[in-house]
Amino acid sequence: MSENSSLRGVDEHLASILDQIRELPAYDQPLLETLGLPAVDDVISPLSLPIFDNSAMDGYAVVFRDVAEATPDRPVHLPVVGEIAAGQTQIFAMSPGTAVRIMTGAPIPTGCTAVVPVEDTDDGVATVQIRRAPREGQHIRRAGEDVKEGDVVLRQGERIDARRVGLLASVGVGRIITRPRPRVVVMSTGSELVDPGEQLARDSIYDSNSYLLAAAVRQAGAIAYRVAATPDDPETFVEALTDQLVRADVVVTSGGVSKGTHDVVKEALSQLGTVEFCEVAMQPGKPQGFGVIGEDDTPIFTLPGNPVSSYVSFEVFVAPALRKMMGRTPYSRSLVRARITSEVSSMKGRRQFLRGFFEPRVGGSVVTPVGGPGSHLMGGLAQANALIVLAEDVTTVPAEADVPVMLLDREY
Repeated sequence: MSENSSLRGVDEHLASILDQIRELPAYDQPLLETLGLPAVDDVISPLSLPIFDNSAMDGYAVVFRDVAEATPDRPVHLPVVGEIAAGQTQIFAMSPGTAVRIMTGAPIPTGCTAVVPVEDTDDGVATVQIRRAPREGQHIRRAGEDVKEGDVVLRQGERIDARRVGLLASVGVGRIITRPRPRVVVMSTGSELVDPGEQLARDSIYDSNSYLLAAAVRQAGAIAYRVAATPDDPETFVEALTDQLVRADVVVTSGGVSKGTHDVVKEALSQLGTVEFCEVAMQPGKPQGFGVIGEDDTPIFTLPGNPVSSYVSFEVFVAPALRKMMGRTPYSRSLVRARITSEVSSMKGRRQFLRGFFEPRVGGSVVTPVGGPGSHLMGGLAQANALIVLAEDVTTVPAEADVPVMLLDREY
């Protein structure tokens, strides 16, 4: 049996993960906390917008027929009988032949049929000269012309963005029922790992993976808890992991899942019998693990230790799971097409994820491979804004060929 025939397919592995992931229970949350999350139910407006007829301008409330003939050469003179500011609770009524000074957003007095902007007047206090005739109904915002009481202002499944937050706040909705953001504990393993900012020994390296993955978790809309790297000792790893489960909806580890003698994650979790380790037909990211741990059956992803492998694995497997937990669809990023600028090769039987820089252009988008093929090369990963996805049966792609691309910085 060839090596590739024993590998699990990318789509098969993702489907297995998503089949075991459950959406988090929904509850009502403060409005700003729901940004980026989908609504679980329709939201009905409890009131109309505007709530009452109000002025769209600073100016003078008038009866239209009183000023219908006003011109700069023959202005209409009216006594000013009052002033209405925004937020004023007193209800005004006005009579024909008078004017009421009014501010933007202030309620329209009974009897008013138009508002004359202040720039079309002499800005008078006791009396005012109307120098230009308005249209009937001009600059009056009518109650309910924007939203009517009972309208659906947010539909089930719609993602709450800044504009919808503004609308919901406008109709007085301060809490929305959504699924919460998953709490994701991110752990790295390796006795050689040191936190950035600390002094390096001759045989140590900085722990980039936990920072990379914690940042990716946040970009996916979840809550990240980064844990300092644990040494290559199974008991220490299990102890640290157990301590973290109290605040975890998901655990993501990196490193320690290959075939080496110090692959402590695989060694420690294999004994539980609840985490499956496998090799997936992809490059980078072949060694993968997924299962559940603890009394609450908390999902755990064990990703490979090389940073590019770890990041690609997150995008392909972890991010879709987090989106399902939040109720966000689609789960996986859709692919776009682009012309590749140089020839690339791929290993037969593996789905290749190459780093690339995507540029939309007139006449067709292009993507340029960046960095080398090594799964440890962070410089190329940082320059990339896309992954070039080559199918398992592709071994060579010539320059100028059309290829599928996963955009990393674009909303799903």
